[in-house]
Amino acid sequence: MTPAPGEATTLKYLRGYSADLQAQVLDLVAQDQLGALLARRHPEPHEVRTDRALYDYTQALKSRYLRSAEPLAKVVYDPKLKVIQHALGTHTTISRVQGGKLKAKREIRVASLFREAPANFLKMIVVHELAHLKEREHDKAFYALCCHMAPDYHQLEFDLRLYLTHLDQRTAAAVVPGEGLASVTAPA
Repeated sequence: MTPAPGEATTLKYLRGYSADLQAQVLDLVAQDQLGALLARRHPEPHEVRTDRALYDYTQALKSRYLRSAEPLAKVVYDPKLKVIQHALGTHTTISRVQGGKLKAKREIRVASLFREAPANFLKMIVVHELAHLKEREHDKAFYALCCHMAPDYHQLEFDLRLYLTHLDQRTAAAVVPGEGLASVTAPA
């Protein structure tokens, strides 16, 4: 099944997947069952609400799986990161001269929409960004490292794409012509 012209944007997070899989997702969306499916698969919320808690959460994963990786100077929720810009999290290295030496600090920023997302999705994003401490490119070694830290990484990534599709659907449904955007909350 080929998506209709309006449906192509509906599934923007699933563009790389087969037409059959996209058709299944479109059916779930049409039947208003995508949110319920995700709530059954990922019912656990997380308690990582502050930047400090996010830093501690990230450090715990790093200590468990990447002991020899470069230290992290900062891990924060970033309200400026937008899904529209295809950034759910970022990893940066900030270099500066201190004395006669070049110092580098590593930072991870996570889109603030993950404050309210299911626990598994936060873990997937943090694992992804931590993997960039060792592997810069999205290659086979990168994904192997992600799977080492989260064995169900690929399923979590797919489910996260479904979650983002669901959020888009809820946002689109909340827009009433001439009235703007109504209040939209993430699924429980």
